[in-house]
Amino acid sequence: MLTKRIIPCLDIKDGKTVKGINFKGLENVGDPVMLAKEYCRQMADELVFLDISATIEGRRTFASLVSRIAAEINIPFTVGGGISSVEDAALLLKAGADKISINSAAVARPALISELRDRFGSQCVVVAVDARVDGGNWKITTHGGTRLTGIELFDWVCKVQNYGAGEILFTSMDHDGTKKGYACDVYQKMSEILTIPVIASGGAGCEKDIYDVLASDGGNADAALAASIFHYGEIRIPDLKKYLDRLGIPVRLHL
Repeated sequence: MLTKRIIPCLDIKDGKTVKGINFKGLENVGDPVMLAKEYCRQMADELVFLDISATIEGRRTFASLVSRIAAEINIPFTVGGGISSVEDAALLLKAGADKISINSAAVARPALISELRDRFGSQCVVVAVDARVDGGNWKITTHGGTRLTGIELFDWVCKVQNYGAGEILFTSMDHDGTKKGYACDVYQKMSEILTIPVIASGGAGCEKDIYDVLASDGGNADAALAASIFHYGEIRIPDLKKYLDRLGIPVRLHL
């Protein structure tokens, strides 16, 4: 059985790690390089770096910061934000990223997913998907959650898989930062209709929330991503993994 992954997320704005609720009210929570080193020490399985204002501001992700973080860690490292071309992705992979994540650019031009797969391999391509409930249905948003599209969530993730994504990172905007649990029903449906791994994001408030989204009779996600609970020291990753292991969730206990 494949192990489930625990992934801290560094949302970056102006070179600092930030966190908010429902993508709003962002607060500075620390230096991204120091946090990355600490999560590596705590046996995180991977790390995600999202430059959350890059697309809105129409600029590329800070490659220099990516390089500084990559130099300090020895775990897989996914980078996203402001990537709209194969050249943008190549720059970040050269700076030390192991995978790249695209979101708004994929919605604008889905063929970019295939182009990235053909150039770097599907294992390097993560498509981040942000969505919220609108009119009773899950609808895709872009540009850091500021633009609501008419695209239906489950139609979109199937299309993303068909275009060649190696993994999907889904964030429920309605759950993000609330610490009230993940949208487990959504992840369970994704696990049924997709064959590629799904990373759950948005809503972790306690160890049980993470258990619920990873359990086969819960969300059945392949990985759980969280930010606030790790940044503020509410949950330590080694303790979380021991808890999950006791409950029968396969996790990597030692690097």
